[in-house]
Amino acid sequence: MSSPARLKIGCIADDFTGATDLANNLVRAGMRVVQTIGVPQAPLDTEADAVVVALKSRTIPANEAIAQSLDALRWLQAQGAQQLYFKYCSTFDSTPAGNIGPVTEALMDALGCDFTIATPAFPDNKRTVFKGYLFAGDVLLNESGMQNHPLTPMTDPNLVRVLQAQCQRKVGLIDHNVVAQGEAAIRARIATLKAEGVGIAIVDAVSNADLLRMGPALSDMSLVTAGSGVAIALPANFGLQPTDQAAALPAAGGLQAVVSGSCSVATNQQVLHFIQSGRPALAIDPLRIAAGQDVRAEALAWAQDKIAQGPVLIYSTAEPSTVKSIQGQLGVEQAGAMVEQTIAGIARSLVELGVRQLVVAGGETSGACVQALEIEQMRIGGQIDPGVPWCHAASPAARQGLHITLKSGNFGTPDFFTKAFTALA
Repeated sequence: MSSPARLKIGCIADDFTGATDLANNLVRAGMRVVQTIGVPQAPLDTEADAVVVALKSRTIPANEAIAQSLDALRWLQAQGAQQLYFKYCSTFDSTPAGNIGPVTEALMDALGCDFTIATPAFPDNKRTVFKGYLFAGDVLLNESGMQNHPLTPMTDPNLVRVLQAQCQRKVGLIDHNVVAQGEAAIRARIATLKAEGVGIAIVDAVSNADLLRMGPALSDMSLVTAGSGVAIALPANFGLQPTDQAAALPAAGGLQAVVSGSCSVATNQQVLHFIQSGRPALAIDPLRIAAGQDVRAEALAWAQDKIAQGPVLIYSTAEPSTVKSIQGQLGVEQAGAMVEQTIAGIARSLVELGVRQLVVAGGETSGACVQALEIEQMRIGGQIDPGVPWCHAASPAARQGLHITLKSGNFGTPDFFTKAFTALA
């Protein structure tokens, strides 16, 4: 068993794909990383430099998200974590009621932390923060499609304003002019903000160079809150450098499949690319699930005679207008939960059928799938696209383990579903 003192960074992520996204960046920067699904019931039993506790807390009531996050914090502290990292999405998707602000403040209270930063910047995935405004690619967040998100529509790109609406503490800004000057200037700005009564500061970053300049100034901060971008700069504070060994996974084999529940623009493009490449794909109809049809059995029967020839795709991904129509008939929460559970059941059946390389698209879908597969821990491997690594996990449905990747809805190039398997090979 590893010594608790070996755990350098303890991370709490508010969804499962976001957790692997964060773990991926830590691995790329030289850390050996284990991701747990939920808060473990026992001490860490493997050597790791960082542990990412993956919660499914992004869209649950704020008080429940706080309780789960504090539970994760206590477990990570028991493992000797030297620095804590609260990870949320690079699109900062939340509502005026939370959960980013309330969870941040609860963690600060528990740690006795009087100041922390907040930045979802992830330039590798075209998420940048400038003057406190969040951009997705070349447009403001509220013009990127995120304004139509079914659960957390983002209509205001000003992160100081968004976070202040969720927080009791005063929220300030460390802008790009300060970040460009490096560690000393950032530390000086932090001191000024603290003197002004600010407890949390949004930090600008438009490039990886900005994140790397930010890193040294965070070395003595007990709590960092961010998307996954800042993670590239933290391992160096512990004397670690990038190494291929950090991403080593067992050799891959077995059948290949993709299941997708995300309705993001990126995932819609990935589904279309897979279909246009001539590979077999099956769409799941939520209305048939609601009508009591055994969609899981139908999907498995469809896959059985096709999967030996190469990867298959089973998806509920649809355009926003279609999603809204279905939500109007079934209700937002019921429609989402019903589809998630069906796809998760299909994923379990596919693994029982012999799938050992599984791509899952969508944050909520990923959460449902890893729970259906009874996965408790994952070792993080190499990157397929920014923010999306292959992982290796044990499951009762695959005793020797399986390779799985949990893709955030907005991440990945259009050919992601096909190139993921090539990358693993």
